[in-house]
Amino acid sequence: MYLSLDLQLFAQEKTEQATPKKKKETREKGQVAKSNDVNTAFILLFVFLSFWFLGRYVVDKLEGLLQSSFQDFLLMELTETNVQSLFLEYSVQSALIVGPFMFIAMIAAIAGNYLQVGILFAPEAIKMKLEKLDPIKGAKRIFSVRALVEFLKSMLKIVLVGFVTFTVIWMFFDDVLKLSLYSIGESVRIIGNLTLIMGLAVAILLIFLSVFDYLYQKYDHEKNIRMSKQDIKDEYKKSEGDPLIKSKIKEKQRQMAMSRMMAEVPKADVVITNPTHFAVALKYDGENMSAPVVVAKGVDYIALKIINVAKGNSVITVENRPLARALYAQADIGDPVPEDLFKAVAEVLAYVYRIQNKLS
Repeated sequence: MYLSLDLQLFAQEKTEQATPKKKKETREKGQVAKSNDVNTAFILLFVFLSFWFLGRYVVDKLEGLLQSSFQDFLLMELTETNVQSLFLEYSVQSALIVGPFMFIAMIAAIAGNYLQVGILFAPEAIKMKLEKLDPIKGAKRIFSVRALVEFLKSMLKIVLVGFVTFTVIWMFFDDVLKLSLYSIGESVRIIGNLTLIMGLAVAILLIFLSVFDYLYQKYDHEKNIRMSKQDIKDEYKKSEGDPLIKSKIKEKQRQMAMSRMMAEVPKADVVITNPTHFAVALKYDGENMSAPVVVAKGVDYIALKIINVAKGNSVITVENRPLARALYAQADIGDPVPEDLFKAVAEVLAYVYRIQNKLS
């Protein structure tokens, strides 16, 4: 009893890799291996690169906006119409300044997701599920091994990002100390370059870390979707059908095929036997057939059954061991007699026709 219980528990342990069907089902539910750090790293990298290449564009736009504000907008009369026009102007200018960076960030986020999961449409993932509001399950998620791993990852990222930014500042520490000696424009340029270098350094660091995080997420995902041996058996039964039912269906099909074959034996002209191990029933219609056709064949029990049906319906049986074996091996039911056996079959049919003429 204890051995049986142990075997059942072992069968329920999720030790097997997920089948392609299980992976497809989990993917359709939106459950895929994905690292949010990859998206964050891509967004940071692309945005700071866009700052690098579009920095002059942003400065020109801001200078133009400030110049218009102090030279034109401050002199305007405060009316409802002017306030609306000012609001519209500032909105358009803000969109022109921020829009390119928002668009680049969106492209970076899409690229990060595409590299990880490809094209995925999973509406089931956004369906509202009341079980997600279960406080017990929520507490289990908070105080779980995964939550601890995520906490340690976050602390590691904070330490490394702090170290990288401190290193960059330390490298340019002399320039930072001399900021008071520079003009406003030069100070802004130095701070802007320093910010870009820190941003790019952090982005490269996060990309490096995100590779390991993605590998961990992939390992954790594959671990969570593992299947037990019983799960695999159940899936096979659902996809292929219960083996017991399939065997019964096949047995029924064999019985039906046997019945159809036995129904053709009374219509045969001759049954060639071995005498008991092989039996092949032939039929020939000179007007509709170019050669005799095999209408039934069998070995052992089926052969005896064919012979008994033939005797019960006055169909002549002829013992010819080599011919019976050759016909059984070379022709299936419904096939014409092979050409190399024409002569032997013709002799048998001629013998049968002579007997039939004598009987008649």
